[in-house]
Amino acid sequence: MRVHVVSDVHGAVEPLARAGDGADALVCLGDLILFLDYADHSRGIFPELFGTENADRIVELRTARRFEEARALSRMLWDGIDRAAAVERAVRKQYAEMFAVLPTPTYATYGNVDMPDLWPEFARPGTRVLDGKTVEVGGRVFGFVGGGLRTPMRTPYEIDDETYAAKVAALGPVDVLCSHIPPAVPELCYDTVARRFERGSQALLDAIHTVRPRYALFGHVHQPLAQRMRIGNTECVNVGHFNATRTPYVLEW
Repeated sequence: MRVHVVSDVHGAVEPLARAGDGADALVCLGDLILFLDYADHSRGIFPELFGTENADRIVELRTARRFEEARALSRMLWDGIDRAAAVERAVRKQYAEMFAVLPTPTYATYGNVDMPDLWPEFARPGTRVLDGKTVEVGGRVFGFVGGGLRTPMRTPYEIDDETYAAKVAALGPVDVLCSHIPPAVPELCYDTVARRFERGSQALLDAIHTVRPRYALFGHVHQPLAQRMRIGNTECVNVGHFNATRTPYVLEW
């Protein structure tokens, strides 16, 4: 059995169309949307609306953790624009392109920048969306937990710790624990380029200790201090920033 796993696609449609080549199934751990590319500030919804110069400035402020100033700039730019309508139009366009290229079967969950309410409109019969649920793939039980935890960034799909923990608990015993964010381990949560800690989940870490899955797979941290780590019997793996690597993580048994 061969399964390819991707996360943090962020608008990389053509590589996504090839991500399942040679695999029996594709697993997608979310963040399909590209709102702003921190490596190329000319790409994404934000620069399409407001230009690269404003994208440069917003990235500078966020990287410096000057979130209030970043929000003030954002409010000024959005003044007089129906933000919800403009973003939804752009997101719909991106989702239409990306869901159309997903192979059958694909098992997917949401990232923190995704908009879950729109997924039923675009997910085709060959794509199964799972969040707080399990599925058997090649004789192994895969459990999925989507979204991220609350942060000052206020991305679209952030939820409180208790709700997130309830989704983790609902999975029960699994062989492969799949999530968008990592477990709360400093080496797995620190982004060496952004020079900050992203939020990891204590509930995921607790599940790794108690359920002891063979693998814990995740993304979210684009340039992690540690890409993989063994915790007890569990191999914890950041499957990679697919938008940059264009290469899926391969799981075989």
